Amino acid sequence: MKEKFLALALEEAKKAKIKGEVPVGCVIVKDGKVIAAEYNRVEEFSDPTAHAEILAISKAAKILGVKGLRECEIYVTLEPCPMCSGAIALCGFKKLYFGAFNQKHGGVATKFFILDEYKIPWEKLNCKECSLLLSQFFKGLR
Repeated sequence: MKEKFLALALEEAKKAKIKGEVPVGCVIVKDGKVIAAEYNRVEEFSDPTAHAEILAISKAAKILGVKGLRECEIYVTLEPCPMCSGAIALCGFKKLYFGAFNQKHGGVATKFFILDEYKIPWEKLNCKECSLLLSQFFKGLR
């Protein structure tokens, strides 16, 4: 089941890549049902906070209310940055799953350990395609 939701987040990330955005996708799930799905839209919205996680959290909060997010899991193709990790922590998600480590800006397990302070459990899932999509995108920029 976890892999299914990460695969949906990966589909969102592919939408971002098509639009020239950093290919990160996010899916929020409650009781086995997708509540919100989004991808990075920083360039599209000219907004440095328009990360997939922030957009998906906003969408899910409108549907469930902020307290409802505590019953949700969040799936992201890339380990969230400090901004997104902070939002995930403050929302009190049940659990975070991600597909690739974020060596440069990881806010969960690589550089910063924001979720540990808030006791939000997380799990890195095996997703070679998540890593490959990102590395191909950045290779294309160089």
